[in-house]
Amino acid sequence: MNEAIAEAVPAAMPGATASETFDTLYRETFPRVYAYVASLLRDRSAAEDVTAQAFERAYSKQRSFKPSRGTREAWLFGIARNAALDELRRRKRHAAMAADPEDIWGETPEDHAELALRRETVRAALGSLDGRERDLVSLKFSGGLSNAEIATVLGMSESNAGTKLHRTIEKLRKACHEQSQ
Repeated sequence: MNEAIAEAVPAAMPGATASETFDTLYRETFPRVYAYVASLLRDRSAAEDVTAQAFERAYSKQRSFKPSRGTREAWLFGIARNAALDELRRRKRHAAMAADPEDIWGETPEDHAELALRRETVRAALGSLDGRERDLVSLKFSGGLSNAEIATVLGMSESNAGTKLHRTIEKLRKACHEQSQ
């Protein structure tokens, strides 16, 4: 890393260099950032590229991180979100969730059929959400962010993020219930 950048970047841990701090951030967040980006793009290859691009942007913009504006994770997810939205704009398509619910069912054909039905129900319900609502769900469940971190990424208050997330989840539940009938 450039020595000037290394000295200018505030370290997360006393005595840690900027490279060590960034390395820790990368190792702790990569799986969640990738899952979030993949849920927006619905394309694993593109998600890999955009995730790498997001980390490259974060690395080169380390000096722009301001602890008073939120956590490093929220800052990083904001960068990842912008990179994913740039890719979506480039493709001129809308974001949709790609992640399936985890497979918690047994091995019987009936279990597989029920799981497939539930997955299709959830996909259809997610399709009824607008882009902002899907983004909230992705940040919470794919990204694993707290409401405060979601608020930072989306530029809203924590209480507003919590309220919107609650309403979105209720809307999703209702849509799932309607789809299953």
